[in-house]
Amino acid sequence: MKVMCDPKPPNASMSERGNEGLIEFYSSFKDMFEFFCKNTTIHGTIRLVCSSSNRMKTAFWTLLFLASFGMLYWQFALLFSQYWTYPVVMTMSMHSEPKMFPAITLCNLDPFDLVSEKLAQLDQMTEEAIANLYGHKTSIVSSRYKKDISVKGGSANLSSSSFQLNRHISLVMLKEPDTGSKKKHFKVGFKLCNATGGNCFYKAYSSGVDTIQEWYRFHYMNIMSQLPLIINISSHEEHIQNLVYSCQYDGEPCRESDYIHFHHQVYGSCYTFNSKGTDLFWKATKPGISYGLSLILKADQNDRLPLLSTVAGVQVMIHNHNQTPFLEHEWFDIRPGIVTNIGIRQDEVHRLGGNYGKCTVDGEDVGVKLLYNSSYTLQACLHSCFQDKMVERCGCGYYYYPLPPGAEYCNYNKHPGWGHCFYQLYNRLADHHLSCFAKCPKPCWESWYKLSAGTAKWPSTKSQVEYRANVDTLRDIAKVNIFYQQLNYRSVDESPVYTVNLLLSNMGSQWSLWFGSSVLSVVEMFELLLDIMVLSLIFCYRRVKAKKTLKMAQPLAISSISLTLENYRAVHEDLAADWNSSRTNQNVGTVAKTKNGNLPFRSICSKTPTPELNPDVVLNGFRHIKDHSVETDLNS
Repeated sequence: MKVMCDPKPPNASMSERGNEGLIEFYSSFKDMFEFFCKNTTIHGTIRLVCSSSNRMKTAFWTLLFLASFGMLYWQFALLFSQYWTYPVVMTMSMHSEPKMFPAITLCNLDPFDLVSEKLAQLDQMTEEAIANLYGHKTSIVSSRYKKDISVKGGSANLSSSSFQLNRHISLVMLKEPDTGSKKKHFKVGFKLCNATGGNCFYKAYSSGVDTIQEWYRFHYMNIMSQLPLIINISSHEEHIQNLVYSCQYDGEPCRESDYIHFHHQVYGSCYTFNSKGTDLFWKATKPGISYGLSLILKADQNDRLPLLSTVAGVQVMIHNHNQTPFLEHEWFDIRPGIVTNIGIRQDEVHRLGGNYGKCTVDGEDVGVKLLYNSSYTLQACLHSCFQDKMVERCGCGYYYYPLPPGAEYCNYNKHPGWGHCFYQLYNRLADHHLSCFAKCPKPCWESWYKLSAGTAKWPSTKSQVEYRANVDTLRDIAKVNIFYQQLNYRSVDESPVYTVNLLLSNMGSQWSLWFGSSVLSVVEMFELLLDIMVLSLIFCYRRVKAKKTLKMAQPLAISSISLTLENYRAVHEDLAADWNSSRTNQNVGTVAKTKNGNLPFRSICSKTPTPELNPDVVLNGFRHIKDHSVETDLNS
């Protein structure tokens, strides 16, 4: 709403100016647009009015204005389309400050202290399978010790259980399809069927070694899945002295409270140093070997299953605090008789969530319940999701991952078709056909360590006397030094390409380019749109009101008058004459009669307008109706 754009001139009469309202609106769209073009700060609009006498110029400036307007909003569309894609830019920065030493996990690669007899049977079955395939024997069983299982209150082993190795799942030689080559190609695999036996496939590899290891691992999982039913692994504690002979950090001996112990399904007894990352003892203030962690480890090569783990020594993983170590994905092998120096460099990444990317801060908003008692990681989420799918579709859990509540591990004595179900489900996960990758986002903050290693023979010949070790002992020990190469760390941060401030700045630049205007001009545009809507509503209201008034109007109530065609003409002729005479003599009160003696209607018609001809009279041809009520009333 605004004051009229065309105010009264100063010399207007006071009465006319007094009739104006306090707030008035435009009377038409033309007035509104004319006022806008004359008073707006947008360049070029005034030319639409000033050149109105020249239609060619008006048309030219109209086209130019519309073209500029179209180009402006085309640029706006490009800006918004880029903004709504939410692009990010990676910025890299270097920081240097004292840092907490990472968590270090060591595993002795000897998970077989709890089992002996069934694994020995599996080794014997493996020797027979290799002999049948390749025609030569191996000595797997004799290459390691056989230990009994110690249990509280007596002894027990897997032979006392109902578990039996399934010899029907054996290694076979598979001939590949004929490719026209003279040389025949074979694959080694093993057959897996579902619970009914109606659907089967061969798990095969082009390498016989890979097939034998996978086949051995499959039987090994079926053996180890029985352990929770027989023995409590967590109660079978081992002392760290069985793995670590010496431990020093920053020249100080390690404390007994600096590590935690757990048992891994494949890699045996494991110990994690500085798992929480809260003790200031592990604060790194200087880089270099002398200020890092130095360990002398037992790397016994006797108790090994070469078909499950081909590496002799100790496995080391460097990871973040409160994080589950996934040694099957990230590890470092420490070989016996060798000193290994591992330098650490740290990188950090900060990701944007929300519209800019899919990430989670703490995993609380993820639709997968973690089965690990640790902080959120992508691997922990994927493993938990896969285990849920495994329990849902196969009826049991994969032995390498923790179990959800109420589930049990798979073994082919109780779940005959679990292997068929597992490998098909795992292939779907590897091909990204399961929903786990969609459900598990990356962490919004993530830190990882880049490792560089160097090795040397250890101990040297001269230092053997100092360690007082014989040749057999030297074959079973190793040394590892873990340290920060430098305290500088690289931080990679995501930031939005288009922020709201940058978007408004670019829009302002485009607005100034095409119209040379400011923010107030934008306000004027919004005001114009508001005026258009208000004026449209006013016009609509007036139209609706006029229609209602027309419907409510009734025809003038007049008593029925019976007139002949002659009387009707005479009345009108006399009315015209009487009208002229009444103008000159208005005080005359006498009433004259018409020529035919009928009373004229001067006294009435002088005060009321002449009634219109009744449509019924016209349509009926002035039929004579015997009704003299009007004449009687007038004569009286």
